[in-house]
Amino acid sequence: MALKMMIATAAAMMLRQMPDMKPVKQSPLVAHAPDDLGMEDAPIEPTWIIAGTPKARVAMHSRSSDDTASTAVWDCTAGEFRWFFDWDETVVILEGEVHVTAEDGTQRTLRTGDIGYFAGGTWATWRIDTYLRKIAFCRKRFPTPVVLAYRLRNMLRGNPATPGRLAA
Repeated sequence: MALKMMIATAAAMMLRQMPDMKPVKQSPLVAHAPDDLGMEDAPIEPTWIIAGTPKARVAMHSRSSDDTASTAVWDCTAGEFRWFFDWDETVVILEGEVHVTAEDGTQRTLRTGDIGYFAGGTWATWRIDTYLRKIAFCRKRFPTPVVLAYRLRNMLRGNPATPGRLAA
């Protein structure tokens, strides 16, 4: 285990030295009203559509310099479809409602003001009766060795990650 950590640390140090691997300089604050963002068509994969003709649009708000997190505004007209979450996604419903069925059968209706979380690598069925508008906070999942390193660091610091408590 110690050898793996040493190799991972050495690899990370080498990557930081590569000129085109350095993070892109970006503004420390990105702020926009959702209505000020230009929406672009974002068609739903046709094989995922179950019913209706849902039309989706998206506007990118921001993206982290390391490309592991992004924030966007997304909207969609009526329809039912399956959706695959490549990334962990937290949503805040701005307008409308969506009836969600997770792949484990859990059902929930998210309405204006509700917050929902969808784990990366999972499917859910979405049914929108009229219209839905949301903010999506997306985060790429880290590889298992990186997750284990963070957990080890937190344990050594005495900061176990527990529900309701964010680890530093």
